[in-house]
Amino acid sequence: MKTLIRNAEIHNEGRHMRGSVLIDGELIAGVYAESDALPEADRVLEADGMMLLPGVIDDQVHFREPGLIHKADIASESAAAVAGGVTSFMDMPNTVPQTTTLELLEQKYERAAQTSVANYSFYIGATNDNFDQVRRADFAKVCGIKVFMGSSTGNMLVDNETSLSRIFAEAPAIVATHCEDEATIRANIERYRGIYGGNPPFAVHSLIRSAEACYRSTARAVELAHRYGTRLHVLHLSSAAEMRLFDAGPIEGKRVTAEVCVHHLWFTDADYERFGSRIKWNPSVKAEADRSELRRALSDGRLDVVATDHAPHTPAEKDRPYFDAPSGGPMVQHSLPAMLDMAAQGLWSYEAVVDKMCHAPARLFGIKGRGFVRQGFKADLVLVARRPWTVTRDNILYKCGWSPLEGTELKHKVIHTFVNGHHACIDGKVDTTVRGQRLTFER
Repeated sequence: MKTLIRNAEIHNEGRHMRGSVLIDGELIAGVYAESDALPEADRVLEADGMMLLPGVIDDQVHFREPGLIHKADIASESAAAVAGGVTSFMDMPNTVPQTTTLELLEQKYERAAQTSVANYSFYIGATNDNFDQVRRADFAKVCGIKVFMGSSTGNMLVDNETSLSRIFAEAPAIVATHCEDEATIRANIERYRGIYGGNPPFAVHSLIRSAEACYRSTARAVELAHRYGTRLHVLHLSSAAEMRLFDAGPIEGKRVTAEVCVHHLWFTDADYERFGSRIKWNPSVKAEADRSELRRALSDGRLDVVATDHAPHTPAEKDRPYFDAPSGGPMVQHSLPAMLDMAAQGLWSYEAVVDKMCHAPARLFGIKGRGFVRQGFKADLVLVARRPWTVTRDNILYKCGWSPLEGTELKHKVIHTFVNGHHACIDGKVDTTVRGQRLTFER
């Protein structure tokens, strides 16, 4: 079946134009300028006034399956992703059990094939003693290796220096790191327990999970990568200090790349008073000066990719006192509208959003045939209207049922999402019979 998306505002590869796109089966069959003659199609979707973008590729999510499905699962969160214009995701290994063997990794792929509306890949998790498993993974079909250089949900901390050096020296694929210095965090916990006892305000999170803790660990990862020539991708950077460690400019040719998450570009530590545990993430949301520098770094290319670190917990779990409330929150349904809203405020261009959320992940991981509006590529496409709407519990699709953006009016709304040519979502209504595909990689 052929579908013609007609008269859209196409944003792709650093420019925008009024034009049309033909979908034939799973693929983009043609991209047409406004003046071109248009082909015949089985159906025509009029897109006057809508922005047409490649589907977003989110390189860091926690969809909680297996073992934590009271919080989320692949079916529920992939549907939320598609409703928000995210057509591909890469999921983390800190599940129950942890994805640290090839057998457990393939079980997750099998589950995603059965239930995921979006395209998918899964990291294999490194530990202090499983590198022989890690190196045997087929990295033409696996996105990368996840290394926790700071403990977070799941306690997968790699803290043995010999193991860490071996991973960086011998890794056959991208090493993606969570960087927070454990010794600094533990010292900060003891300090603030002494000040506040067992129930400090949530604003203490940015002091415990401090900029110093982030810088020390990130500097260590970058040093190891330079020593061994590792292909390193540092996840969810959150501080101004860390930005000194990364080079500006385009992603091509970089051996060390950097990711920022939407919540670190949106919130500051001034928001803890209002949102409390709802914005408790690891790494923490930090000061206005940190957010400002992250925004500058995104514009000048020190930060290469925007993702979500989507990590749901139930409201009951998040409503616990500070030391008991888990870190993480849902964002994958709202990341693209939030980034487009910040573009409309003049922080960056719409083309920059497309580059950092679609093109750059495809280039960085070497994803085959996705991330661009190009003839012959998979038809992962998103149509966005400049239409105000408010995030409410009625339109939140996360299994956990809440969002840190609840009550926020956003100015951009995803209206149509296509996954491999299938019309997977129309104005928040997801066709849950659509199935995504396993991502493959050219390296």
